[in-house]
Amino acid sequence: MNRTLGCVMACLVLCLPWSLRAQESAGGGAAEVEATHQALRAIKNDMEQALNAQDLDKLLSHLHPNVVFTTMNNDVRVGRDAIRAYYAQMMSGPDRIVQKLDAKFEVDELTRLYGNTGVAQGSSADHYVLTDGTDITVHSRWTCTLVKEGDRWLIAAFHYSTNVFDNPVLDMVKRAALIYGGIAVVAMLLAGIFVGRFTARRKATS
Repeated sequence: MNRTLGCVMACLVLCLPWSLRAQESAGGGAAEVEATHQALRAIKNDMEQALNAQDLDKLLSHLHPNVVFTTMNNDVRVGRDAIRAYYAQMMSGPDRIVQKLDAKFEVDELTRLYGNTGVAQGSSADHYVLTDGTDITVHSRWTCTLVKEGDRWLIAAFHYSTNVFDNPVLDMVKRAALIYGGIAVVAMLLAGIFVGRFTARRKATS
């Protein structure tokens, strides 16, 4: 009987939802862990609003001083100043590429908690209006690592990515290749006709 009861208890422990085991690893009770997730949701919402409103100061306030940001164009920026410079290059400077951005972040599941560290992942639908008038929506994946310093959670690393084999930028490149390829073919045909007629006239007059 004791052995059977022991087996049942072991199965219950092994079958606990992952989120409850994460609470134990975080060193807090259910209420404390729920408060942590509420704080992390608030950061996600605040970051989304700040990005869409182009409020760079609010956005940077949630970043760790040594944050590592891997951008969608495969650039890596370390520290708040580097991210500020990247933002100016892409969205606010005289040679900016992006005119307007509207992002919507979705999370896959609760943040995995490891003591004072959390790891989250999810997706993002990013609507870009570029300075050349291009209007595209990019579906992205992201991962985010957060650390707790004092009573605040800060983003220590953020990584953006998109499908390199299926995305609207690639579609634009393909369409451009078809257009310019078609123009090149027409130009070659016209050149061939011109050369052929010119050669025929020279033969006729010789």
